Amino acid sequence: MGAYKYIKAFWRNKNSEEFKLLMKERRILWRREGAIVRIERPTNLWKARNLGWKPKKGYILVRVRVRKGGQRKPRPRSGRKTKGLAISGHTVRKSLRLIAEERAARRYPNCEVLNSYWVGSDGVSEYFEVILIDRGEPTIKNDPKIAWITEKQHKGRVFRGLTSAGKKARGLRNKGRGAEKVRPSRRAVIRKRLNRKN
Repeated sequence: MGAYKYIKAFWRNKNSEEFKLLMKERRILWRREGAIVRIERPTNLWKARNLGWKPKKGYILVRVRVRKGGQRKPRPRSGRKTKGLAISGHTVRKSLRLIAEERAARRYPNCEVLNSYWVGSDGVSEYFEVILIDRGEPTIKNDPKIAWITEKQHKGRVFRGLTSAGKKARGLRNKGRGAEKVRPSRRAVIRKRLNRKN
């Protein structure tokens, strides 16, 4: 087996003692760092290379920490009924991975999100590594395999649900009734219903 096969096998067996011990040490270090940290090398090399990362100029790796659970809202100061307090129970129709991609894109506004992958979790947070592409880098513009991301129609693609995590959140990855994709998206169905009523 090559090196990538060993890495792939190591990450697939998450119940092994070696994996648990290594991730425990890493999580201790990650908790002390900031929520968004730029890193030089990927934690899961096989996954990063599989999703398009290359060790060359223009490719940026960022590790993002996202808190688990739904949104927390402050308690209203004025009077409410009990059901109107709305402190907990707020959930977004996004995955934590998509939230991590959006936060990384806001931190690096000159870059576009290519993809992301899970690298770990603890009792409070999930950790993801996001692959960013620098639009202004000449190396990227001259590479025909990745130059498409510098075009204007791909600007802000993560905020329009065009990444892999975004398409999954939009319901375009659901397989049902023999179809590969469920189209139109949920948002398109809602808009169509509203237009019929009007």
